[in-house]
Parts: sequence; structure tokens; C-alpha cells
Amino acid sequence: MEEPQVGGKVRRLRRQRHLAQADLAEAVGISASYLNLIEHNRRKVTVPLLFKLAGYFGLEPGELVESDETQIAGDLMEAFSDELFADDDITNQEIRDLAFSNPVAARAVLRLFDRYQQLARAPATSGEAASEEGPNHPATEAVSDFIQENANHFPDLEAAAERVRAEIDSPGEGLEAGLRIYLRNILGIEWELASLPHHMARRLTSDGLTLQVSDILPPETAVFNVVHFLASRVAVTEMDAIIAASRLPQADAPVLVRNVLASYFAAAVVMPYQPFLAAARENRYDVERLARRFGASFEQVCHRLTTLQRPGAQGIPLHLVRTDIAGNISKRFSLSGISIPRHTGACPRWNVYSAFLRPGEINVQISQTPDGETYFCIARSLTKGDYRHNAPRRHFSIGLGCRLERAREMVYSDGIDLANVTQVVPVGTGCRICPRLDCGQRAHPPANHRFQLDPAMRADSIYSRMG
Repeated sequence: MEEPQVGGKVRRLRRQRHLAQADLAEAVGISASYLNLIEHNRRKVTVPLLFKLAGYFGLEPGELVESDETQIAGDLMEAFSDELFADDDITNQEIRDLAFSNPVAARAVLRLFDRYQQLARAPATSGEAASEEGPNHPATEAVSDFIQENANHFPDLEAAAERVRAEIDSPGEGLEAGLRIYLRNILGIEWELASLPHHMARRLTSDGLTLQVSDILPPETAVFNVVHFLASRVAVTEMDAIIAASRLPQADAPVLVRNVLASYFAAAVVMPYQPFLAAARENRYDVERLARRFGASFEQVCHRLTTLQRPGAQGIPLHLVRTDIAGNISKRFSLSGISIPRHTGACPRWNVYSAFLRPGEINVQISQTPDGETYFCIARSLTKGDYRHNAPRRHFSIGLGCRLERAREMVYSDGIDLANVTQVVPVGTGCRICPRLDCGQRAHPPANHRFQLDPAMRADSIYSRMG
């Protein structure tokens, strides 16, 4: 059994509460230097100290042990599977040691590899700038890492959203009506549906007095856009502080993060933390039922479910992935521990891809990764498009899941024999780091694979080892 790694989570929880290392160390009865070693996973945590730390943050000890660095380890394994490192005997254990003992350095290595890939795509002419094309724009990867590092939970934005939602609810006329009154009374802005250019979701009129929202948006998207705008007026201080405390690179990353934080604020207003958590538990994470209750979309609810990480009031640690029909992963986040590819498409055996074959239905899968960990995953395909004739349609699939031991907390596990091994689907993270050579859907060999073809025999896959 591996020693539990709690350093990353302790550091994140301490920073979320704006605590100095010395203050937390004094509260749990250790030195600041010893706490620093713990936060970098360089000292073991005794059981009594584990209980003290968990109690201080209002967590169960098991919740504190859940690792935040698993996704980093998966990203590193994917990076080190590149042919650049083909002659280096880097083991998975060495990669895990780096991810868990020094996650800050591990993230720096990932940023360096992202930059290397960007430069590798640069035009041959030395005077031309590096291409920004491809699936791994450095700013978007930096934002993805930032969300993962913060476990997709921002307490200051939650507090701001609760304050604003209380004022919106005070007239007692429902979210949309209360939002109109709030905008008028607090900001002096009217909100109206308007015919805008097809590419535009909303705009503020030149006099700053009217917020126009496209009349071809679905109702839940229209409301979300209004609250997203509201973030730029009432949550600026909180967003600025979060960005200032981050290690984000300059250029595009801070701009993109501001948009992500505004979306987080909007979700927190539309789906307030405590009522939403209570409803999620009551309805056993029935996404469609939650969407109906809170006037949100399926995707918005899935996102919100991943943010329920308030100490002492946590939801299920979930992972989320969004992909298009070409296999491009546009959103990825993991608290469940499952690794989601950083630079390549995900395993085609994942139900997030087979969901496209059954549009609009919930697809359930028990997925087992090569390390033996098992996950309970649901996926559903979505079609997005405006409310107008001949509007172009965009097709996505959303995957949501947890560790198998938490599956019974989700309504989608009803009627499924979770102990039946024949129900388990072997999946990988990506072909380059998946050791399963007998997979008929393998697109690339593993990084360390050497072909040994025998003209006298032929397997179903050229990657299989025969004999």
C-alpha cells in the first residue's frame, strides 16, 4: 500500500482560508518547517496529526487523504511517453514520485513540455512565430491546471454569490424576476431579449443602461449570461484576488481565467451551494432532475456538481470531461482520481464516446484503468444550437464519474450489479501510455513498444504479442 499523500490538499485548504503556514502549524501543534515538509509530501503524516488536520478543516480523515496530484501524475506519464524520452529509462514510479513529492515542479515540467510541443508545431522559417493551432494552446492548458490545482472550488466566489443571491431572492418573485429587479435597483441596468448578430450572446448598449441578451438562446443560457455579466460588476474584487494569488502565465491565461471565474460565479448564483448540495443528495445526483429544479442545463449542472468541495459539506469527488465528435477534449477535470489525457484523445472505449451512438440518453459504464482502479461513469451526448431556423448544430458529449465505491450515491447505479466483473470495461488513458496490447481499438503502440512481426502468424492487432 502507498503512503497517503495529503500535502497538496492541506496546502490548497490553507491557502483558501488565507492562512500562513505558521498559523496552521500552531493550530495543530507542529512547527511551520514540519508543516512545509508535509505540504510537499516529504514527511509522513501520523494518524493523530491526520485527525487534527481533518478536524481543523471540518473534513473526515478519508476526505483529506484523497489525493490532488493523481491527474498531475497522469499528465506527466503522458508527457514522458513522447518519443523525445524514448531513450530515457523513466519509470512510472519515478514519475509518481515527482508528482506527489513536488507538484509545483511537476506542473512546471508540464508547462515546459506544452511549450516544447507548441514550438514543435512552429513553421520552419525561423522568423515566424510559433503556431497556436492544435489541441493544446498553452493558455488553455494553464487554465485547466489552475482549476485542477484549486479542486474547482473558490470559497470567496461562493460567498459573493450567496450574498448576491440573497439580495436577488429578497423580493420573493423567483430568480429571473429578482435578477431583473437587482440589476435595475443596484446597477441601474435593464435586461431585455433582443435580436443580436448570430455570433453574439449579449451586449451592453452604448449608454450602459440596457443589457441585451440574444433572443435565440435557450432560457437557461440567457439567464446564465446575465449572471455572468453580473460577475464583472459585483465580484471583481474576488476574481482579482484569485488571479493575483495564482501562478498563471501572462498573455491570454488571466483573461481566460477571468471568464472561467465569472462562469463559476454565475453557476453559484443560479445553483446556490447549500440548497444545491442538499438537492443533489436528496435526488442522488440525478442531473436532469437537478436541471429542472434549478432552471439550468445538463452541462451546467454537471459542472456545478464538480465544485461541491466546501470543507465539512462536500459532494462526491467527481471527474468531468467534454469531447466533440472528433475526439477533441475541450474540458477536463478530475477529483475522482481518473486520468484524463492532456495532449491526446481519450480511450475510445470510454462511454463518453459511445454516448454519441445513443443521442440524449444516459450511458452508464463501469470503467477500469490499467492501474486496477475502477470508476462509475455516466455520459450523455448534447446538441447545441440557437433557437432559429437552420441554425448550425454543435455536438458534444459530457462524461461524469466517481470511484466505484461512491457509485451507490448516484441514482444511475440502480439496477446495476456493481460487483459483477463482467460489467467492467477495461479503458486506458491514452494509447501511448496504455499497456493493453490486446485492445482491438488501439490507435498507436505504447511508448516502449517494439514491433515483432511474424509472417507465419497474424493477430487481430499488429500491436499484440503472440506466442
